[in-house]
Amino acid sequence: MKTYTAADVAATTPEQLARLRESGPAEDYAAWIRAAAELGLVEAQTIYGQMLLDGVGVERQPEEGLAWFKRAANADHLMAINMVGRCYENGWGVPADDTVAAYWFRLAADGGLDWGMYNYAHMLRSGRGGVTQNLAAALALYQQAAQAGHVKSIGVVGRFHEAGDVIAQDMERAFDCYLRCAEGGDFRGMFHLGRLLLLRGQKEEAVQWLVRVPETSTPAFLKEANAMLQDCGFPALYEEHPQEP
Repeated sequence: MKTYTAADVAATTPEQLARLRESGPAEDYAAWIRAAAELGLVEAQTIYGQMLLDGVGVERQPEEGLAWFKRAANADHLMAINMVGRCYENGWGVPADDTVAAYWFRLAADGGLDWGMYNYAHMLRSGRGGVTQNLAAALALYQQAAQAGHVKSIGVVGRFHEAGDVIAQDMERAFDCYLRCAEGGDFRGMFHLGRLLLLRGQKEEAVQWLVRVPETSTPAFLKEANAMLQDCGFPALYEEHPQEP
């Protein structure tokens, strides 16, 4: 693996870095990012934290990844703040703690980060992390993130419109949200769009979306999706696999 000095980092052009990221060995890109992170570049600290969390170009080390996220979060990097929350929510490199996760998500949301709004809205919607359940406040955050183009939030707003939670039921607006979410690449949007198309009798159009769901879906969602299909009077579509421990 190549090593990079401070001079190497300073001399790297954006175009060279893009080529390294896209076509160079992942280990070399990780080495450059680490060098930049150690020099105090906050964006690099956040990226390196994610690489450590995912094991991309480096050995997977969630604890060290969290440490880098915290370092960048202390410099007010909003995505790093959000990722500290994700680590506490999921127990990545630290014991899971929804209360601490909610604190960090709210910081990211208050800073205007769409992912922070989405994650804190989840806490408001479910009443987790010591947050008082408030569906109206949750919807407001989802809508704010959706207006910023956050694909997953667009899909959740669709669920509110379909269910008639907080706002009046509006199936056309729900359909539009699911379409935008699906076109944005989100597997939940693809499923809900396909489900509504089935209910409209548009089977061929529905299948085009439904078959794409397993490509990026979680096993838990496939189980949930089968149950929703059966509740609508359709057969289960997806093969379910046990979730990894």
